[in-house]
This record gives sequence, structure tokens and C-alpha cells, in this order.
Amino acid sequence: MSSVTNRPTDNNMEYPKLNFPPIHLRARHGAAGRVEVFDKVRGKWLVLTPEEWVRRHVVCYLVSECGFHPEQIAEEHPVEINTMAQRADIVAFDNNSKPYMLVECKEPNIKIDAAVMAQAVRYNSILRCPYIVITNGLNTFCYTHLEDGTYQPIDHFPRHP
Repeated sequence: MSSVTNRPTDNNMEYPKLNFPPIHLRARHGAAGRVEVFDKVRGKWLVLTPEEWVRRHVVCYLVSECGFHPEQIAEEHPVEINTMAQRADIVAFDNNSKPYMLVECKEPNIKIDAAVMAQAVRYNSILRCPYIVITNGLNTFCYTHLEDGTYQPIDHFPRHP
């Protein structure tokens, strides 16, 4: 058992430094020498993929900087769209257990573009969060959902209400 605090390598794949504070992860070598990290929110070991590297940073940021308790965070939250099962990367809930913020994570080499925004908006058409965030760990965009159904950019990460 070891810990990861900055940028691990996995079979010659280096995980880039992200635009989030450094994090501390419990790590181990799993099958085929892949790095696995323990996810405290889901209570299980996960392969540390580039997208998971971003998700781990965002979850830690929600707890350490935005005031959410780990119990108020759901990862891979089910969202059914037109009878098709989908999963939102992260949903943070308010004190009344209502969805408050949807976060869509992409791996660092994926460009944050209109298609990523459309995916988050589709999920939010079901969840109805007042905020959405889309990030690849290097670029992060935050929006508030207005009453007219549009999304307005905001210059900060939403905090716990």
C-alpha cells in the first residue's frame, strides 16, 4: 500500500499536474500493474485512469474548498435519458438532499467544448441543478442555470449553499 500525493505514473503514463490543489490518495498496484486508488466516497478501489485522476481532484476540492461533506457527493450518479441509462460524473447535493451541482469530468487531453457542455446540459435537464461545472482538470468552466433555461458563465466554483 502506498500513497499518491502529486503525479503518479502508470505503465509509463504520467498524470499531469492539474489546476486544482495537490491531493493525497491511497494507492496500490492492481491487476496488470495498473495503479488503483481508494475512493472514500464510493468505498472501493478504482483504476486510476486519466479521467479518474481529474474526478479525484474535483471531489477533494468540493470537500476541502467548497464546503461539501463527502456524504453530499455522488459519483457516477445514474441519470436516465429517454429510457437510456447514463451517469453523471459528480453530483453534489444541498442540505435537503436536492441536486445542487453537476460536474462533468473529462481526461486532461480532452478539449472542453460545446459537446461536453451539451452532455452536461442533457444530464441537468433531468437533475435540475442550479449549477453545472465542466472540467478536464486544466480548464474548468462554471455556469449557473437561469430561470429561462439558459446557462450563464460564472467566474467561481459554486460553494455549498
